[in-house]
Amino acid sequence: MMSLIELESVSKTFGKHVAVDKLSLSVPKGSVYGFIGPNGSGKTTTLRMIMNILPPDSGKIMVFGEQLKSTSCDRIGYMPEERGLYKRMKVRELLIFMGGLKNAENLKSNVDQWLERLELSDWANKKVETLSKGMSQKVQFIATVVAEPQLIILDEPFTGLDPVNTEVIKDAILDLQSRGTTVVFSTHDMSMAEKMCDFIFMIFKGNKVLDGTLNNIQDKYANDTIRIRSGNGTAVFKDLKGVEKINDYGRLQELRIADDADPHAILREIINRTRIESFDIVKPSLHDIFVRIAGSEAEEVNNE
Repeated sequence: MMSLIELESVSKTFGKHVAVDKLSLSVPKGSVYGFIGPNGSGKTTTLRMIMNILPPDSGKIMVFGEQLKSTSCDRIGYMPEERGLYKRMKVRELLIFMGGLKNAENLKSNVDQWLERLELSDWANKKVETLSKGMSQKVQFIATVVAEPQLIILDEPFTGLDPVNTEVIKDAILDLQSRGTTVVFSTHDMSMAEKMCDFIFMIFKGNKVLDGTLNNIQDKYANDTIRIRSGNGTAVFKDLKGVEKINDYGRLQELRIADDADPHAILREIINRTRIESFDIVKPSLHDIFVRIAGSEAEEVNNE
C-alpha cells in the first residue's frame, strides 16, 4: 500500500530526556492508523513532529511523498490534545473562520452539514463559551475536518466524550475514511483501537514496540488467555495451577496461562470448582498486550 506518512529514524530530545528514539514507521494511504502508549511515551511529540510543530533532532519525515511544507498544511486537519476554541465567537462563524484558514471550498454548506450531522444546528449562533464540554469537543472536531483535508490527525479524540458522542465521532471518522481520507489518532481506549484501526502502533519510552494489524500483533502471542464468565469473582481461581495472572472484570475474568500449562486441564479444574456461563481460549486483547509491555505505567493509564 502507498504510504502517506513515512518516518525514518526520527529522534527528539528535550534536554536529557529522549522523547522519541530513532523511530521509523509508515502510515498507509486511506487507513485508520492508531497510536497507543502510556502518558509521556512520545505519542504527542511524534504527532507534533509530523505536523512540523516540533522539528526532529535527526531523521526524516515525509508527508504526501515530500518533506512537509507550509502549503501542505492546507491538506491536513489536526486536532491537538489541548483543545482550544475562541470562546466568544459564535459556533458557525468560528467554523467558517477556521475553514477559511485552510482555503476550503463550499465552506458554508460544509459547516451546516457537519453541524446537522453532529446535532449542533440549534447551537450554530450560540457563543462557544455556552457549550458543554462534549459539544465543544464536537465543534473542535468539525473545525478539524470541515476543510475536507486528505489527512486528519487526532490527538485523543474520544477523551471526555460520553458513549453517545463517542459513537457519533467514531462513525464520522469511519465515514471520512470511506471517502479516502487517511486518519491517524492517538488513544488510551484499547477497545476503540481494536475495533477501528487498520494498523496499530505502540510507542513506549520513545521506542516503537508494536506496529502492524491487530491480527499480526496478536499472532506474536500464543492462545494463552482463558476468558471466563462465571459471576463468582476471582476467589474460585485461587491457587489454580498453571495460571500466571488474573484480570478481574467483575462477572468476567481473563486468566493468563503459563507456557507449559494445559488450558483444557485448567478448564476442567474450574468446572469442578464452579458453574461457568461461558469460556473462550483466546489470544490476548490489545489491552492485555499493552499492559504486558508497559506494566505499571499502563495500569496507571487505564485506571485514569
